[in-house]
Amino acid sequence: MAEHDAHHSPQEPPPPAWVKTELARHPQRPDPMSLIESIFTDLSEIHGDRAFGDDPAMYCAMARFDGEEVMVIGNQKGRGTKDKVHRKFGMPDPEGYRKALRAMKLAEKFSRPVFTLIDLMGANPGLGAEERGQAEAIARNLREMSRLRTPIIATITGEGGSGGALALAVADRVLILEKAIYSVISPEACASIMWRDSSKRAQAAAALKATAPDLQHFGCVDDVVPEPGEGAHEDPEEAAKILAEKLRWHLSELKALSVDDLVARRYEKFRNIAQFYTA
Repeated sequence: MAEHDAHHSPQEPPPPAWVKTELARHPQRPDPMSLIESIFTDLSEIHGDRAFGDDPAMYCAMARFDGEEVMVIGNQKGRGTKDKVHRKFGMPDPEGYRKALRAMKLAEKFSRPVFTLIDLMGANPGLGAEERGQAEAIARNLREMSRLRTPIIATITGEGGSGGALALAVADRVLILEKAIYSVISPEACASIMWRDSSKRAQAAAALKATAPDLQHFGCVDDVVPEPGEGAHEDPEEAAKILAEKLRWHLSELKALSVDDLVARRYEKFRNIAQFYTA
């Protein structure tokens, strides 16, 4: 595992939230593409957004899950230095989100369930991405996913960051791996804003309540997927098997609902997340 936060002395263990943040970013942790290749079969990749180009940071494919035809979508972080740079370390451009939405619309047309797997710090914040409508592409995904007339299951496999992750996670069921995190901002960025000191990232990680148990408590995720040993990186094959079983169970529940009921429940689910009242 990566070195613990230098802000803490060797005698003082880092806070649990920061330990999970490090595990979520573990370099050997199975990425969405690894899990897709382990769980789904007969992958037939879809390229391009039909507007600008093909984003290598976003993977979309028609596939089979237990023999059933489905659509699978996930960001690609890359393997090896050159590939990681090529894929922008898994941070999609607007054409990536538009490609994902095009794939979702195809799934809706042919009544195929949609599975998304997410491990990204956020959408690409570069100038080119902003010029090509990054915010609009994310906003459009949020709107269209909220009313897509087919089952959607999203899984946070590592780090789910900001609107870049949410643009793939407006789903009927949102799952998160046990050691993954899901937050509006990274601990480092939060610490820089709140305390003007990024070294307080462990303190920020605890304050963000971004770990799986916290997220389940607040209703931001629907289920926590156990990981083998100290994390999915220890046994990626077993981690994929556990996730596949969870996906199988949730899909069977969603398929029992009518399309109208499915969409209505999804809408209400996201309308009610994080509501609180004070006297």
